[in-house]
Amino acid sequence: MLIIGVCGASGSGKTTLSRELNASLNAEGCSSVIINQDTYYFDFPEKSLDERKRLNYDHPKIFNHDALLEDIKTLKSGLAIDKKRYDFSLYKSDKPIDKIQPSDVIIIEGIHAFYDKRLMELMYLKLFINVEPDICLLRRIRRDINERKRSIDSIANQYINTVRPMYEKYIRNYVNFADVIVSHGGKNARIVEILTGYIKGALKEGK
Repeated sequence: MLIIGVCGASGSGKTTLSRELNASLNAEGCSSVIINQDTYYFDFPEKSLDERKRLNYDHPKIFNHDALLEDIKTLKSGLAIDKKRYDFSLYKSDKPIDKIQPSDVIIIEGIHAFYDKRLMELMYLKLFINVEPDICLLRRIRRDINERKRSIDSIANQYINTVRPMYEKYIRNYVNFADVIVSHGGKNARIVEILTGYIKGALKEGK
C-alpha cells in the first residue's frame, strides 16, 4: 500500500487532482481511494451553531490528526474504516454511512496534510499544489456557494480572518516538504499521467 499526500491552499485544486489521479489509477487496474482531511474536523457539540461558525477552521489544530493517523494505520493493517462525513452547513460531523476498504493507493488530501510528521512519515509521495492566492479565492467562492451553502459575506469574513492568515503562517511553508510541486491546479492531465505511471511502477516493485 502506498500513501500519497496532496497539500495546498484552500481552492488550489487538491480535491480535483486527487479525483483525477484516483480515476487514472483505477483505470490502470490499481485500486485507489481518497481520504479528505476536512472530514476529520473536531466536533464541538457543546457549542451553538453561531459559536461553531466563528471557530478557525483553517488552523491545523482544528483537525483530529490522531484519528486520521489511526485510520491510515488501520487500512495499512488490512482492515476497513468508517468513511468520515462532515456537514459543512451545520459545522458538525455526520454519521458514517459507508466504509473505506484497504487499497493499493490511499490519497490523503487537505490544507494541513503535511502538518503531522507522523503521517508524513507514512507517505510515499508528497504533492504540493502551487496556485496564486487570488485564483484560490475565486475557486473557494464558487465552491462554498455551490457546495457548502455559504453566503458571500461569510466567505469574505472567513477568508480575511482565518484563511489568508493561516495560509501565510502554515500552508505556504508546506511546499518545503513536497516531493513534487504541481502547477496550474488540479486539472493537469500531464502530471496525472506522469504520477500514474510512477505510482504504478512503484507498486509493481513492491515499494
